[in-house]
Amino acid sequence: MAAAGAAEVAQALSRPLSCLQEPDCGRAARLRALEAIRAEVQERPLSGAVVQEVFGAQLVRPLARCLAGDAAERCRDLALQLLRHGLSHGDRPGEALPVLLPALAQRLCPPQGAEPSEELRLGLVQLLSLLLRRCGAALVPYLAEVIRILQATLLDQYAEVRRESCRCAVACAQAMPEHFHMQSESLIKPLMQTISHQHHRVRVDVIQATGAVIQFGNGKSVDDVLSHLAQRLFDEIPKVRHAVTTVIGEWLLHLRDRYSYFHKLIPLLLGSFSDEIPENAKLAWTYWEKIGLQWEKENEEDLKDKMDFSVSPSHYPKGVTRPGLGCRELVSRNLSKILPGLCHDITDWVESTRVKASQLLYTLLLHAEDHITQHMELLLRTLYQACLDEESDVVKNCVKAAELIGTFVSPKVSLRLITSAFGKTPKPSCIMVLTAVIRGSPKEVLQPHLTDLGNTLSQAGQGSEEVFYMEQLLCCVQALIETCQEDCKEISLQLMKVLVTVMALPCSQHLKEKVEETMSSLAEVQQLDSFLCLYKQHIIQLLEWISVSHDSWTCYSPEVLQFDVIATHSGPVIGEALNNFILILKTCLQPNKDPQMRLKLFTVLSQLLQNGSETVNSQGLFPSYLETVIKDILAPNLQWHAGRTAAAIRTTAVACLWALSHCEILAPEEILKVKDGLMPQIIAAMDEDSKTTRLMACRIVGVLLKACGRQFDEDNFTKTYTEVLKRLDDASCDVRLAAARTLAQWFRALKDGEVRSAMEAQVEFLYQELLIHLDDPDENTQKAVLEVLKEGSDIYPELLVREIEGAVHKHRTPAYCNQLLRHIQSARESAP
Repeated sequence: MAAAGAAEVAQALSRPLSCLQEPDCGRAARLRALEAIRAEVQERPLSGAVVQEVFGAQLVRPLARCLAGDAAERCRDLALQLLRHGLSHGDRPGEALPVLLPALAQRLCPPQGAEPSEELRLGLVQLLSLLLRRCGAALVPYLAEVIRILQATLLDQYAEVRRESCRCAVACAQAMPEHFHMQSESLIKPLMQTISHQHHRVRVDVIQATGAVIQFGNGKSVDDVLSHLAQRLFDEIPKVRHAVTTVIGEWLLHLRDRYSYFHKLIPLLLGSFSDEIPENAKLAWTYWEKIGLQWEKENEEDLKDKMDFSVSPSHYPKGVTRPGLGCRELVSRNLSKILPGLCHDITDWVESTRVKASQLLYTLLLHAEDHITQHMELLLRTLYQACLDEESDVVKNCVKAAELIGTFVSPKVSLRLITSAFGKTPKPSCIMVLTAVIRGSPKEVLQPHLTDLGNTLSQAGQGSEEVFYMEQLLCCVQALIETCQEDCKEISLQLMKVLVTVMALPCSQHLKEKVEETMSSLAEVQQLDSFLCLYKQHIIQLLEWISVSHDSWTCYSPEVLQFDVIATHSGPVIGEALNNFILILKTCLQPNKDPQMRLKLFTVLSQLLQNGSETVNSQGLFPSYLETVIKDILAPNLQWHAGRTAAAIRTTAVACLWALSHCEILAPEEILKVKDGLMPQIIAAMDEDSKTTRLMACRIVGVLLKACGRQFDEDNFTKTYTEVLKRLDDASCDVRLAAARTLAQWFRALKDGEVRSAMEAQVEFLYQELLIHLDDPDENTQKAVLEVLKEGSDIYPELLVREIEGAVHKHRTPAYCNQLLRHIQSARESAP
């Protein structure tokens, strides 16, 4: 039956075949002949045996000739279709290989010539793919020819040809695994030239083909493709990254020489754990778990003790699943080979590389556990550099990695190495790493090292004014308090020194609230009510700490700012340490000391004295130091010296004196003791350029008159009123009003004084001057002077009336003079 059918078809094909073989056969005739062949072979229902007999005996050679050399594209296309039909339906397609492969090579491989039609080139590669699927091992003799074809088509300009070529490469590797390895290296170069193709589907196919070529070929080619595959892990298309993960996972499971490449392949697979697509990350984890279990089984004898007696660590990162034993061992045994390259990548100039490397570092350390210890120096050097990275993700990942050092490495090792770095060149990154190590460490493990840690931090805070550095120092203290809780009591003083130093930093206003919160936390873990209780515990020690070199302070000394913080931030507690406090002020506020520093310290003192009952006098002990404050601190600085800074110092000194008297810390008996020493400087201060100084000086004179004016002699009264009177001509309205109030107090003091009778001439002169100012253009000044004259009218009323009558006609309006006369008349009438 088959023979009869074949003979019938052969007879029907004889005419078109003879037409095809004629040398002068035209294009139209060739097309008709091919169409006739297709009608007989393709459109009739023939059995596989018939197709094979007809195809093998009559059609293969003429069709192959047409495919390789026909000038008409349509003829080549029909020949290709007929060949594909014959290979698909024939029983022995391998018999066509000697004819077809040379034809394919001729059409696809330069230099003989290339098929110009993209569609036909794709069809030719699909025909090769069909041969590989149907013929399998029969292609072994033609392997070199197949590889030569694929080398060309893998670089074809048409993307679909490249994709089909990749599938051919996979089919070739699977069809002839025993022989493929001898030729596989030839495909690596064209594959790597195509792996960065602009179409992501091409990239996916190339990666899959690379996996198969190396899996079934020469494993040595792994080194040639690793860098390209690593680059594809940064591909923006998730499917490409998925393909890389699959290939690496398969190699780690099935590559014959995989043990030699563990240290190169493991980082690529673990790098996918941090893929932004959950499916890719899950795929990597799934492969990794299989690889770990497989390695466990293969090395069961070596791991027997660990499998039987291994104990899980008591302290482990929260919310993290511990990898299996095989996974941990794989990383631990290869870490020394992986880490140097990884540390180099963490400091790479490409941002995405640094981020990926920092993510991988965390994963590796999580697996390595206590094996980290032997790599500490390299790790710390890398972390110090990476924690200063401009990219926040790099810093975040490195801090997470550093926390694992605290979890798995003994503090005896880690803290010794980190703190030794502080002594060389303190960097913010060193403190960041230390902070992370503290956060990752269990409380009980840190406890024996607390004293050393406290001392290191308190020393690290000295000598730096960099805000970022201080921020990290504050974070370190916070980490220590959060981790060690009540154990921090033994280093409370050292931590307070750090916090005071941070708060004293210029331009660190945004840190002050954080420092207060940290102080409150430190107080809370010690079961204290507030941070003021911390100051109560340590105020003497803190003042002694900063006063070690107070004799040589300048305005640039950080201790000046620390003193400011301790004095103003401790609130009422400073009143319990007045001995140390006053001693520092007495030494540093001498006229021969740095003027700018004295100005700062006087500002601090003035600020405290304005609220004295809640600061320096909270315990009622400040009066016992008043004589020292006034005679040894304030009085010397009220002396006139040239320069703006000296004037500013006098202003703050006057402000301190005003705060003393205004807040009634300065008792009348104390004022009397220091009156003679202070009076000349205060009177001189009324002539200062600074309006504030003149204003406060007037007010202070008023306080002195009120407190001890009765004890003034004639000379004191005279000197006082003449200087105060000048202030009624002051440019500042506030100073004029203050001078008026002081003169009113002068009259009150004179009324009660013992020298009243001897002061008639001075009072007469004062009446005359005040009557001039009663006609001042400023209405407020007129009213103030009127009150002064009313206050002084009962000393020599007749004298004042004569002066008024002599001056009233000179005034612009007699209203104020008339009010004053009525007041005097009323006073006379009411007198007994």
